Amino acid sequence: MTTIKAVIKNNAGIHVRPSGVIMNEISNYSGKIVISVKDESVELTSVMSLLILGLMKDDEIDISVTGSEEEKVSNQVKELFERIYDFPPRN
Repeated sequence: MTTIKAVIKNNAGIHVRPSGVIMNEISNYSGKIVISVKDESVELTSVMSLLILGLMKDDEIDISVTGSEEEKVSNQVKELFERIYDFPPRN
């Protein structure tokens, strides 16, 4: 298992749209990815599992990856959580 830290940088936190992007990017990974913040942890299995955490800007999370290519996947997931999602406004 590999564990690394990340800090949420998106101004609106990890809401529905970034959650969809994150889950889409990791959907083919056959290993286990667990996100922990404060005293709560979830395995990333769906958008809802991610939204349960209510991640806000500047929250520090732990990303734990178990499976093949743990270090590479950990770094990819870290980048996804630290990305600034600048979606165009909806009309």
